[in-house]
Amino acid sequence: MGNCIGSSSTRSPSPADTSPVRLASKTSSSTGTTGKLSSLSSSTFGQSTGSGVSVDDVFPEGRILEAPNLRIFTFAELRSATRGFKPETVLGEGGFGRVYKGWVEEKTLNPAKSGLGIVVAVKKLNPESMQGLEEWQSEVNFLGRLSHPNLVKLMGYCWEDKELLLVYEYMSKGSLENHLFRRGAAFEPLSWSIRLKIAIGAARGLAFLHSSDKQVIYRDFKASNILLDANYIAKLSDFGLAKHGPTGGDSHVTTRVMGTYGYAAPEYVATGHLYVKSDVYGFGVVLLEMLSGQRALDANRPSGQHNLVDWARPMLADRRKLARLMDPRLEGQYSSKGALQAAQLTLSCLAGDPKSRPSMKVVVETLERIEAIKGRSREARDAASQQAVARSRGHTPVHGRSPLHPWHENGGPGIAIATHQPHRAS
Repeated sequence: MGNCIGSSSTRSPSPADTSPVRLASKTSSSTGTTGKLSSLSSSTFGQSTGSGVSVDDVFPEGRILEAPNLRIFTFAELRSATRGFKPETVLGEGGFGRVYKGWVEEKTLNPAKSGLGIVVAVKKLNPESMQGLEEWQSEVNFLGRLSHPNLVKLMGYCWEDKELLLVYEYMSKGSLENHLFRRGAAFEPLSWSIRLKIAIGAARGLAFLHSSDKQVIYRDFKASNILLDANYIAKLSDFGLAKHGPTGGDSHVTTRVMGTYGYAAPEYVATGHLYVKSDVYGFGVVLLEMLSGQRALDANRPSGQHNLVDWARPMLADRRKLARLMDPRLEGQYSSKGALQAAQLTLSCLAGDPKSRPSMKVVVETLERIEAIKGRSREARDAASQQAVARSRGHTPVHGRSPLHPWHENGGPGIAIATHQPHRAS
């Protein structure tokens, strides 16, 4: 969990130690599901939005399951599905351990031959990891019960002796972090429209978590935890730090400070007071990364610019300075009005007082309005005007091609990816 705040205990807790529920212990069954995995009823999450409107009415695509319905895998099955956890099947690595690519049969989820069946992602705990059973259990409790198009689907788990594994749907485009900050053929450039699509998807997932009576606080919203499918639909992953929100009229919960530097809300870092709107701050940081193409923290930037929020805040509030902040790899291909509104939304999400931040429902609505704006930046309009003048004079305009901005077959410019290497993040 790169640049983490706090750390989990090195002692692996027993099932009785870890809240909120007690999991089924190690098993050799390969056909069972976790129908009795959780002793929690649906009232644990609640179905109300607090306004007399059900979650199903507000989020018809999302569901809160009464009990997890997950496949229980044996370790042997997952070893077979990943070809013995071979290095060439590694998709990534984080604080929990490595994530491997595996293949299972679509209907039975039994191991399949490579290239057959469906692809899955298998997360395997590193025995030396600081993250252990507690966060593994949190992942099962939350993702095993929450179903939404913008949350990664947890398909099953394995717990045998000291082996802890989780099996997820495979997200072929990888993380938002990689697309924003890494370069190479494997990471396609992100246009303005795709960035908005990703932001809206991630916002919808977060809004869904905040919508039940017993709200879920994600607590680790960052670019590396936003995964993308083949159609750039964003899905939130890694619920190891998720917690239920305040109850009984309380405004916050007090907890050990955990998360990632640069994304964690200032009030949480300073006091350990965790608000639902602490998540909104993290969303604002990621939205700023998407606007600027720069990391939340980067010690390689000039002095005074290491912390993106501190450096960029004045530019977000100034229409004239905003153009200096926007990612140059967008090449001016965005709506100036939309960018300004996105900057204003980012600034409100980054408000120092949690009460001043918008709800994620409002964030979703605002982003959807921005997405509906049609238009181009002044720079793009000027370029188009110059090309029109050239054509009227009988000249064929020549499009400059830079090795950093390859021209696509559809006639549109690509977006260069940052040259610096990313830090390890979980």
